[in-house]
Amino acid sequence: MPPAAEENPLQPRWRADPLQASASAALRAIVGAENLLDSVADRFAYARDRLPWGLFQLRGGELPATLPAAIVLPGSGDELIGIVEAANRLRIRLIPFGAGSGVLGGTLPLSCEVIVDMKRINRLLHIDEIDGTARVQAGMNGGQFEAALNARGYTANHLPQSIHMSTVGGWAACRGAGQASSRYGKIEDIVIGLEAVLPDGRLLHVRPVARRAVGPSIKDLMIGSEGVFGFITELTLRIGRLPEYEAGAVYAFPSLQSGMDAMRTIVQREGRPSVMRLYDEPESRARTEGIEEFGERPILGIFKFSGPKGLALAEAALVHEICLAQNAVATDDGPYRHWEETRYQSYSIKWQTAGYCMDTVEVTGSWRALPEMHARMQQAVRSLHPEAHFGAHWSHIYPEGACQYMTLRLPPMGHAHAMRLHREAWRRIESICLELGGSIAHHHGVGVFRNEWLRAELGAGLDMLQILKDGIDPHNLLNPGKVGLRAAPGALEVPGTAR
Repeated sequence: MPPAAEENPLQPRWRADPLQASASAALRAIVGAENLLDSVADRFAYARDRLPWGLFQLRGGELPATLPAAIVLPGSGDELIGIVEAANRLRIRLIPFGAGSGVLGGTLPLSCEVIVDMKRINRLLHIDEIDGTARVQAGMNGGQFEAALNARGYTANHLPQSIHMSTVGGWAACRGAGQASSRYGKIEDIVIGLEAVLPDGRLLHVRPVARRAVGPSIKDLMIGSEGVFGFITELTLRIGRLPEYEAGAVYAFPSLQSGMDAMRTIVQREGRPSVMRLYDEPESRARTEGIEEFGERPILGIFKFSGPKGLALAEAALVHEICLAQNAVATDDGPYRHWEETRYQSYSIKWQTAGYCMDTVEVTGSWRALPEMHARMQQAVRSLHPEAHFGAHWSHIYPEGACQYMTLRLPPMGHAHAMRLHREAWRRIESICLELGGSIAHHHGVGVFRNEWLRAELGAGLDMLQILKDGIDPHNLLNPGKVGLRAAPGALEVPGTAR
C-alpha cells in the first residue's frame, strides 16, 4: 500500500507557503535529507518561540505569524556557509534558531522563512586554563555547557533562568544576562571573541583578546543582533573557577526606597555579591509568608556571597553593615534557599495554562528614576483592569542603576479584549521608561515585539543599523523585520513589525 498522505491540520486562513522544489533540493544536497524538515508537524513546532503573545494567539486559534517553509539543521560551519550561499543564489530567507527560549518573537517567521536550527553545531572545543577562557560552538545547550565546565572545575558565571532551554549562541544573539550579572556582567562582558557567517557566506572572525582599540567593536555589532547581521557559530568566553565558598543572606527592609538605597550603596562602595535581589511588596509577600520580621518590614532582599572564603565573608560584612544602616534586619534564610532550589524554573506556565495573560517585561533605569518608574508603571498596569497583577524585582544591580523586571498578569477574558489590554500594558510601560530616561530592554532583546519603540530608543542609531544591514544583506535574507529593521515585502504584520 502507498504511504498515507500527511494529515493537514492547517486552518485556511493560516499562511504556510512551502519551500520551492529547487530550494529544497539545494538544501538537502548540503545537509542530507534527514536534516531538512518540511512536514506540517515540524513546521508548526518551529512556528513560534516563547513569546507569550504567540502563545495567546495559539490559544485563540491563530498562528503568531506564518509557518516556516522548512527547517534545516546544519552539522558544521561548512554546511552553514553552504546554506547561506544557496540562500543568496535562490533568494531564500533564513532565520537563525537556537533553542527557541526567546520571549520577544525573534524567531517568528513573518514571511514563511526557512528556520536554521543550530543545535547540531554544539561542542565545547577547548578550555584554556592559562587564559581562563572556553571556546564553544554556538548551538551547545547552556546547561550542558555549564555542566561540562563544572566537570573541569570551572563555571561560565552566566546563569540565566533559561539555562537548560537556551544555547550559548542564543545568549549572545539576544545580549542576555545571567543571575550573577551584578558581579560578572552580562554576556557582552563575558564573550571576548567569536566567529560568525555573514549574510553573503563570508566568515567573520573576531579574535579573543583582553581589550582592543581598533575602531568600533565588531564583536558588539554581533552580540545583540538576533541574527540580522549573520549566524554566530562559535564563541570564546571568559570563565572562572568554581567558588570555594558560598553562603546566602536574607534581609527585611522597611520600604522599597530603603532597599534600593542599600543595593545602590553596596555596589557604589565596591561590593559585588554574586547575587543581589530586591522584591517589591507584592513579590515579597509571596515569598515571605510566616516569617515574622516581614510583618513590619515588608520588602525582601536576597544576597549570595561566593568565591574565596575571606573575600565572601568581607562582602557579607559590608552588606550587613549597609543593610543595618537602612533599618533592615537579617531574617531566616528560607527565601534564599527556596530561590536556589527553583532558580531555573518558570512560573509563567502555571498561569498561562489557566487562561491568564501572563508576561514579563524588563527595563533598565537609573537609581534616580527607578522609584518613580516603579510607582508609575504599577499604577499604569493596575488601572487597566480591577484584577490586573503587577509585581517587580531588581536582580541585575549596577553602580548607575538596575534592571526592573516586572511580572504582568491579566485574568481570563475574551481573546480580543485581552490582546488589547496586553499590548496597552506594554505601551504604557515602555513609554514611561523612555520618558524617564531608561532603556526599553535589559536582557530579553528586541525580537519583533519591541520594534515599536526602537526609533525612540536609538534615534539616528537605528538608521545606522539599517544602513549596515542593507550593506551586508542587500536582499534582506537574514531574519528580516527584527530588531527594528525593515521587514521583507509582503511580510505578515504582527505587533511591532518594522516597515
